[in-house]
Amino acid sequence: MADNNNTDNNTNGDSGISRRTFIKNTGLVTGGIVGGGLLGGILGNQWQTGTQTDTGGATDEEGDTNRVDEARMFFTRDADFNVLSAATERIFPEDDNGPGAIGLGVPYFIDRQLAGSWGDNIHEYMQGPFSQGEDSQGFQSALTRGQIFLQGVRQINEVSQDGFGEAFADLEEEQQNEILSAFEDGEVDMRGVTSPTFFNMLLQGTLQGAYSDPLYGGNRNMDGWRMKEYPGPVMSYMNEIEEEEFIVMDPISISDHHTN
Repeated sequence: MADNNNTDNNTNGDSGISRRTFIKNTGLVTGGIVGGGLLGGILGNQWQTGTQTDTGGATDEEGDTNRVDEARMFFTRDADFNVLSAATERIFPEDDNGPGAIGLGVPYFIDRQLAGSWGDNIHEYMQGPFSQGEDSQGFQSALTRGQIFLQGVRQINEVSQDGFGEAFADLEEEQQNEILSAFEDGEVDMRGVTSPTFFNMLLQGTLQGAYSDPLYGGNRNMDGWRMKEYPGPVMSYMNEIEEEEFIVMDPISISDHHTN
């Protein structure tokens, strides 16, 4: 699903790992992530009080002006955010088809979701007793998603320092893949949650940030949709429905309907 144009041989740099191969190795079932129920929960109220403070923004790709959508709302430490950014880029790397997770603004998308109701588990019962549940019973941890992400990215960095003597963001791609695979396979002990649970949240958040409406902070310039030739929330195909040839349409965002 993270293979932008369904091309099997697209690789990122010299690592030799394709998007399709990486996502396939995670056990992701195609088609179930972006359209599923989790997206509805992750796109909840983004503007609650009581979240971590904003530490300032970043610049656009040319470095000229501040981007409002790159004002961090959850992650207060640069080191944590750098780990998140590097990890999402390994899940959805830049290639010849288009930008990767960082270029699409995925880290900022995840930051915004964690600062809102999804990160605080506002809409879920979070009282005890807590016990190990079945897979069919869904989320069972006493930790909020925000707490899980903070613990997860910091533990990624700890594993990186212990194993390679460097911060995760400074590692070679294959070394980063090795660490992420260890989390996916449950080889890393986490407190109050399993490492596969954290990895799956990271994976889902990455894909949602790449393919959700730009209104929510990811899919910058709708490039995620352009790579899939998805037109966005078009209100009507009345003028195109009888055309015999395939039509490539410029995508539109929900916000475009508000301004037109």
